[in-house]
Formats: sequence, structure tokens, C-alpha cells
Amino acid sequence: MPTINAQSSKERTERLEARITPAQKLLFKQAAEIEGRTLSDFIVQAASEAARRTVQAHQVISLTAQEQKIFVESLLNPPDAGPRLGTAVRRYRKLIG
Repeated sequence: MPTINAQSSKERTERLEARITPAQKLLFKQAAEIEGRTLSDFIVQAASEAARRTVQAHQVISLTAQEQKIFVESLLNPPDAGPRLGTAVRRYRKLIG
């Protein structure tokens, strides 16, 4: 995933627009001032961080210790193929040669 550099204005060619309430704008401005950043920089950074978290949450599979043990065990000692898989393999080999 490409990294987003909030300091690089050379690559900032796209524009994003959003309608917000006056209360939201005030909140965003206060937060930006606290961090000593411009409103735009604050919003871009906050949105980038939220987007990264969302993407990561959908790309990373987290397993409990018990689930990890079951997963590894099934990789190391896979169950025997059932009759349906055997039939599918034979049909595949007949079609493909």
C-alpha cells in the first residue's frame, strides 16, 4: 500500500470536498490548532489514518491462540480427501489430460 506523506504538496493534485456542519468545522479547527497544523493537513492526516485502519481491518485475519493451533494442525495434518474430492480430481484429469 502506498504511504501518504502529509508534507508532500508536489503530489497533491486531487481535490476532495465534503459538506459538514458548523459544529464539525469548529471541532476540526480546534483539533488542528491544538496540534499546530492547518485545517486541511489535520483533516487529510486524520482521514488517511482512518482509511489505513479500515483497510487493514479487512485485510488482516486475527486468530485466537486456539484458532491458530487448529489452523496449524490442519496444515500439518490435513484430513483425508473425501469421495467428492476424488471424483472431482478424476473428472479434472479426464478433462485436462
